Amino acid sequence: MLRNVSVTKNFPEAEVTEHLRSVFLNKEVLAAVGLQEAELRFQKLLTCLSHPPSYTCVRASTHLAPLEDIRLRLVEELKKQKWISSAEQPSVHVSPHPRITDVLLLPVDGPRPVEQLSSEVVVGAQCGSAVLRGAHVFAPGIIASPKYMKAGDMVSVFSDLEGRCTRGATSFQGNKVFVGNGVAEMDRSAIFATETPARGVGVQMVDPLYQSPSFDGVLPSLVFLQNLPSVVVGHVLAPRPGEWILDMCAAPGGKTCHIAALMGDKGEVVALDRIQNKINRIRQNAQMLSLQSIRAYCFNSTQAVSDEPKQEAEGPPFPPESFDRVLLDAPCSGLGQRPNMASTWSLKEICSYPPLQRKLFQAAVRLLKKGGVLVYSTCTVTLAENEEQVAWALNTFPCLTLQPQEPHIGAEGMLGAGLSPEQLRLLQRFSPELSWDQIETTAPLPFRADRDTIGFFIAKFLKT
Repeated sequence: MLRNVSVTKNFPEAEVTEHLRSVFLNKEVLAAVGLQEAELRFQKLLTCLSHPPSYTCVRASTHLAPLEDIRLRLVEELKKQKWISSAEQPSVHVSPHPRITDVLLLPVDGPRPVEQLSSEVVVGAQCGSAVLRGAHVFAPGIIASPKYMKAGDMVSVFSDLEGRCTRGATSFQGNKVFVGNGVAEMDRSAIFATETPARGVGVQMVDPLYQSPSFDGVLPSLVFLQNLPSVVVGHVLAPRPGEWILDMCAAPGGKTCHIAALMGDKGEVVALDRIQNKINRIRQNAQMLSLQSIRAYCFNSTQAVSDEPKQEAEGPPFPPESFDRVLLDAPCSGLGQRPNMASTWSLKEICSYPPLQRKLFQAAVRLLKKGGVLVYSTCTVTLAENEEQVAWALNTFPCLTLQPQEPHIGAEGMLGAGLSPEQLRLLQRFSPELSWDQIETTAPLPFRADRDTIGFFIAKFLKT
């Protein structure tokens, strides 16, 4: 059975849709595949971005236990979860990835035939996207609810696509999409009529449109929810024990912790981010995963290079050519995230990222030792933030050369930035739209996992 593809990603700003169309229908693409195929790919992109991948990816803490031991423990934990109804076969299929040695894959069941109820709860778009990936509805995400909603009431949950629902409303007729049914865990008054913001689960999802397990509190030291391309980044960086490695935009720390784990926690991983709360989150994750080699600092990475002689302080800024490897997982427009049925970005906001990315890139090159490796990645689909940045970097820094990536499970780079076929083959662009309507949901999970990802981009450079 091919999945339902009726929902399409919504951009309130028409100019954003037209901008993306111009990206995917650029002259190089049109010359290679023609107008009809290019337009079809763009429409598939808009459609697949509104749906979650057909699986959940977790990164296993193989620095703490063997993968098979973690897999068996996870199966036992998930059997206890109520997301498997008594009418279904009480077994959970957890599959290792055939090429990535610390990844486990779990199937997502959906879209399912769920009947909408008359009682409606409206949540924000971010909350709605989380529900589609297995989360319950936490109270801060609730925007509107029935006037007399009580704990124990069955409700349908809708996601507000354009952010136009008024907080505390009793109904909403705007642009919204159904994400499933659940049981209210709080009265309406406990959510809206309080001086302090309500916390905890507001609606327990019992009949979601996409059914997948919640990982809240499940083996927190052994499994870490992470999109597959984000795990690939760590392996492409290929850190080695004893190295000094910089993660320039590190929050919330998933990739930072993965790098430390791949090094066997031997060496040092310096994690930088501009926001203190996010630095605290990195430290919490490192502690939870028993990683001692991470040093996290609240610092602006564009200013991370020192022109002064080496100071006694161990933190940033750092002298040039300090690091063996640098990961620049750059701030980006995030247009590859799935599911994301709505985007409130303006075209001006989307176009604001490339200049910042280039400032970070310049710092990264200066901080990298000769013979060192720089990996650049984003979770977006635009040329300006991906292939065009690679072309700019190769022209700006003659010391950089593109390198092969291992594993390389995504597609090659996209046409449109003037890169050669050889250069495009060295890039890794995860493009779910290329096989969106060809992947049968009955196909083996490892087979479809590499194709059914978020939109993501990776480039690997060597500094000579």
